[in-house]
Amino acid sequence: MELEKLALTPYPLADITPEGWLRRQLQIQAQGLSGQLDKFWPDIKDSQWIGGSTEGWERVPYWLDGFIPLAYLLEDADMQARAARYIDTILARQQEDGWICPGDPAQRGDYDVWAYFLILKVLTVYHHATGDSRIEEAVYRAFSALDLHINSATLFDWAQTRWFEALLPLFWLYERRPEAWLLKLARKLHAQGFDWVSFYSEDWPYKQRDPQGRWSQMSHVVNQAMMLKSGPLYARLSKLPRDRDAAKEMLELLDRYHGMITGIFTGDECLAGKSPVQGTELCAVVEMMFSLEQLLTLTGDPAYGDRLEQLAFNALPATLNPDMTTHQYDQLVNQPACIRSQERPFISNGPEAHLFGVEPDFGCCTANFSQGWPKFASSLFMGTPDGGIAITAYAPATLHTQLPDGDVTLKVATDYPFRNRITLTLQVPRMMSFPLWIRIPQWAKGAAIIAGNEMLEDAVPGTFYRLERFWQGSTVLAVILPMKTQLHARDNGLYAITRGPLVYSIPISYEIRHQDKPEAAERPWLNNDELLPTGPWEFALAMDAEEVASLKAKEKGAGNCPFSPEGAPCHLPVKVRAISWGMEHSFAKPVPDMANVSDTVQTVDMIPYGCTMLRMTELPLIK
Repeated sequence: MELEKLALTPYPLADITPEGWLRRQLQIQAQGLSGQLDKFWPDIKDSQWIGGSTEGWERVPYWLDGFIPLAYLLEDADMQARAARYIDTILARQQEDGWICPGDPAQRGDYDVWAYFLILKVLTVYHHATGDSRIEEAVYRAFSALDLHINSATLFDWAQTRWFEALLPLFWLYERRPEAWLLKLARKLHAQGFDWVSFYSEDWPYKQRDPQGRWSQMSHVVNQAMMLKSGPLYARLSKLPRDRDAAKEMLELLDRYHGMITGIFTGDECLAGKSPVQGTELCAVVEMMFSLEQLLTLTGDPAYGDRLEQLAFNALPATLNPDMTTHQYDQLVNQPACIRSQERPFISNGPEAHLFGVEPDFGCCTANFSQGWPKFASSLFMGTPDGGIAITAYAPATLHTQLPDGDVTLKVATDYPFRNRITLTLQVPRMMSFPLWIRIPQWAKGAAIIAGNEMLEDAVPGTFYRLERFWQGSTVLAVILPMKTQLHARDNGLYAITRGPLVYSIPISYEIRHQDKPEAAERPWLNNDELLPTGPWEFALAMDAEEVASLKAKEKGAGNCPFSPEGAPCHLPVKVRAISWGMEHSFAKPVPDMANVSDTVQTVDMIPYGCTMLRMTELPLIK
């Protein structure tokens, strides 16, 4: 039996060059935590994966999953060498029977093989970046050992709920070595794993916020972000429409009961409803981005590109400080302060989960957030089944690739998502015909594609515009995506404002309060920073939907650090009235108490959500 072909095909990492503000984001990340963890954080620097004594499970694979593409997208020789040191050591330590994870062979029956799946995925990421000839054989031997292992030690715990992640390296291997036992292993993993497709289709039980203190694998927020791709991924083997279409139903349920305006759903640690003061774990953001990138390749549905941008431009940068040296475990949509509190709205996360630090609450996100920007950059372009190029998400970058009839260079120059104009330049040395698929977001009513003096028709929102012609020399196309400002009704009588793919928030000035814990003398990464507001934040919108729609953004170029309060490239001047909102246990109340409402209308500047540290996003409306 053959695997169903991908709808869209990722390009080799070497074909993509990030530019403009996107390249700067990757550089900031390399100078921040992602590029430094192996120098100071014990769980990476002294991991059992490389013969050390600290954590030997998911954290090194998590970190490498983002660090490797980051190193190669930036063409950073030092980072590439450091990545190679880890890969070389992991390969050298692979055991004779093929087992690839660290630990005592006598204890394998107790080992949760989730990390096994993860390191095999990482090895394919390394092969994608380098073409290293050792990887295929190492992955083959590792799957041979896993096949025997799960005959007696069936999947449990994280491996059981994340079984489908093993299909990524398994299908990668099968396409190189089409041996029947590999697909039998895929079916075995499916049989032993948690059946997310059935779980969501048969009276899904998580339609309310989990009770405080309750924890469940079945409502764990990161599992939800990962499992979105489980059905379509397995459909490559099963060929069942039920599997192929499962992600749409799953997303609809998650959005209806737990979805936020930023495109992610709440989960602190488990699904938490739609209150603007419930948190979302950073791991869920980057894992959902990866699921959306996979869903693009599996289904070719442009809606997943819309959703991917929504997360990349809002939820991802908002949970990191501008220089990416600290992060939150949980971000909140309404976040006027980040202060330790033993009384908190989170379901099971601790009092420091929303503070900024190296390792707030738990260290998984410290390692795992690294994949967000690099994998987004590597997913901007994909090959199409008709021999063309699809632009699946928008950011400044250049693709240089080889089509059947010759080399092609496609340059995307833009300040999108902060501005609505995208310039595409195609360089084709000799005449050839191929299609260019241009994604038109669902929100982009009135989108236009301009070729020279020609306005191309039928740029339908929510589709790929397929432009096929004979290309030769240099061709410049302009894509205009009108960004209408919109008012969105949220729960509890609150409202949020969007413009194009960006959510807008009222930024709150702040001061940082640093606490030196006694145990941080030897482990400084345990210190986390509180953010205290120094400016007003209690406001209601004093505009109706029609007035919001007429707002004109104040724009400037994307500078050296666009996702920062000071560097925000666009502002929306909105009319507001001061109100009394109130705090509960150092958090904003879910809804304002409205005891006092000012008669004075004033104007404040909203900025993109992803540019904020403290913010108010969902507001009441008083005309």
